[in-house]
Amino acid sequence: MAPSGAGAEVEGLHAVAAAVAAGRVEELFVEAARAGALRSLMEEAAAAGARVVEVGDLSALARTTAPQGVVARCRPLVTMSLEEAAATGRSAALVVLDHLEDPRNVGAVARSALAAGMSGLVLARRRAAPLGATAFKAAAGALEALPVALVSSVAQAVSDLGRLGVWTVGLDAGAGRSLFGLELLAEPVAVVVGGEGRGLAPLVAERVDVRASIPLRAGVESLNAAVAASLACYEVARVRGSTPQGHRSGG
Repeated sequence: MAPSGAGAEVEGLHAVAAAVAAGRVEELFVEAARAGALRSLMEEAAAAGARVVEVGDLSALARTTAPQGVVARCRPLVTMSLEEAAATGRSAALVVLDHLEDPRNVGAVARSALAAGMSGLVLARRRAAPLGATAFKAAAGALEALPVALVSSVAQAVSDLGRLGVWTVGLDAGAGRSLFGLELLAEPVAVVVGGEGRGLAPLVAERVDVRASIPLRAGVESLNAAVAASLACYEVARVRGSTPQGHRSGG
């Protein structure tokens, strides 16, 4: 079980609808002016046992600036252990976030990871962006579907993944080896993404099996952490010949 508060506050239409479908919502607050448009969501939440309340103004309840007319209070997100994350055998394809600070990036990474077919997301319990309303809104429902493991130490998790038979590839702008075409991505693998600005922590960079870079045009310093993670997720899928063939979406 996630620590108290992780996933307990969810906002935004897609995120709340996914939380309702997952059966986590205990209280649903809906802006009265949008109740008509959200009637089916309200009925689904009520049928699942949630308390549904119409309010005139959500600003006092919302944690984000644009809750889209709906705020949910939920049971904490159920997570898995690192051992469980690695137990998917040759299909293991994890994203490990090394203390990202912006919850919007965490949500965006989760969304890309799920879309690309990754098998799980590994996050630090402390000193990182919380799994709160902002992250869930940016994830647009992905955090309800993508298995999540919380760890006390990312550096230790990298070491443990090796023991569990999962290779680790750290994204490092200064690495001489390119991520693209890296054969190791076909094996049980975890892509490790460093924090905004600072990149991989020194101990994490030291412990990953391989450091690889995303080639950039001259004059471009680096990519946003969420963008880099998204490219890495789809490169894992491409190398494995499993690029998703579903519907296309622009957002």
